[in-house]
Order: sequence, then structure tokens, then C-alpha cells
Amino acid sequence: MRLRGGLTALLLLVAAPAMAVTCSDERYEGNRFTVCKVSPGEEELRLYRADEAGAPYGTFANLERAVQAEGKQLRFATNGGMYHDDRAPVGHYIEEGEEEMRVIANEGPGNFGLLPNGVLCLRPGRADVIETRRYLDQAPDCRYATQSGPMLVIDGDLHPDFLPDGTSRYIRNGVGTSGDGKTAYFVISNNTVTFWEFASFFRDVLGVPQALFLDGNVSRLHAPDIGRSDLGFPMGPIIAVVVPDP
Repeated sequence: MRLRGGLTALLLLVAAPAMAVTCSDERYEGNRFTVCKVSPGEEELRLYRADEAGAPYGTFANLERAVQAEGKQLRFATNGGMYHDDRAPVGHYIEEGEEEMRVIANEGPGNFGLLPNGVLCLRPGRADVIETRRYLDQAPDCRYATQSGPMLVIDGDLHPDFLPDGTSRYIRNGVGTSGDGKTAYFVISNNTVTFWEFASFFRDVLGVPQALFLDGNVSRLHAPDIGRSDLGFPMGPIIAVVVPDP
């Protein structure tokens, strides 16, 4: 029996699998980046650090086994901020509404203490990068949060300490969010870049008003849809998208 066009289209929409994350390789000013776009209103974007016994997951493989035991699939993951030797977060951290580490607002050594730094705040249906002092003033009710630094883009401007002729080059990863909180862009460089080059990609290519540096030496990406799952030293917090098993 022949189905009418409208019904056929409806059946195709129902049958089509939802794309949890879309990742693509991009080039800008001679540098190579992988960008993963997440829609928090449609996908479960959250943070993981340790299992119920308190043992840090540390690797994408460990986290993948844990979510599979819950009847889910790990569709995207990346390192979620700086951490100590025991893999505890350096800065503010909230998981499932429980604060594990307070906000660190003072200047300090290293990239984390290069103010202004910021917080990735995940709430139902939205994701926001918020500069730390603004975060303290607003006190948003985050279901998940991780603090890192420095900020890459602040209200559309690059961090004031970044220089176009900077010489410090690393593989770097970070996150930028749209003004309405409906889109989060996770970016990892595929060659070494300066802070200026990395932040400029968020501002000039992605056009996000706020973006946050996540890390350098340990930057890694798990994106099975493009055949990528990076190895390396154990991580602290992990940002992930999980989906139900089909």
C-alpha cells in the first residue's frame, strides 16, 4: 500500500536516529581544530569525576564502561577543567547539584589564576560560560559546574592578557557558549596554538560571546562518531554527553 507523502515523511522522522553531537574539522589562519556542537536542550550534557566509591574515572574507557552499565552510551567526552595530582578539581565543581569544591576567585599562579577565569554552568536546557566574579554575583543554580581559566572570550572580546605575537604554543581545548545558552561548542586544536590564536577561533569563527579555556597538556577528545578517542594521562573532571541505548 502506498503511503501519502506527509505520512511517509513523518515515519522517516520517527525512524531517523537523533544526532547527539555533531563534530567537524575546521581550519582557521593556518591552524586545525575539531569542533563538537552540543545542544543542551536536546542532549544530556553533564559532568563526571568519580564513581560511587570515590575512585576517579580518569579515562574515557572507564567512563564508557560505567555509563554502559546504566544502559547508556557515551557519545562525546572531553577533559573538564584543571585538577590536582589526586584528580580533584582545582576550582569550583558541582556534580548532580552537590558542590564538591568552592569557587576560587583570587589571582594565582598558572593559567587557572590568570584572571579573569570562569565557570561552565550546566542547567536544565542550557549551558553557559560565566566569568567568575559575575558567577558569584549571579549565583546561578547550576546542576553541574566546573571552573577553569583563563577566560578566552569575554563579552565578545579576547582576554586582555593575550598577545597576537605570543610564543607559548600547546594543544589546547576549551568551550564557548551562545548568548541564549542553547548551544555549546567544544573545541580542541589539532596542532599547537597560542592563546591568541585559540581565542580568536572562538570569537571570529564561532562567534560566541563567552569562551573558557579548559586545559593544554592533557587536552583530549572522545567522539566515536568521527572515530576519535584520545589516550593519555588520567583526567580529573570529564564533560560528557550520554544517550540511552537504542
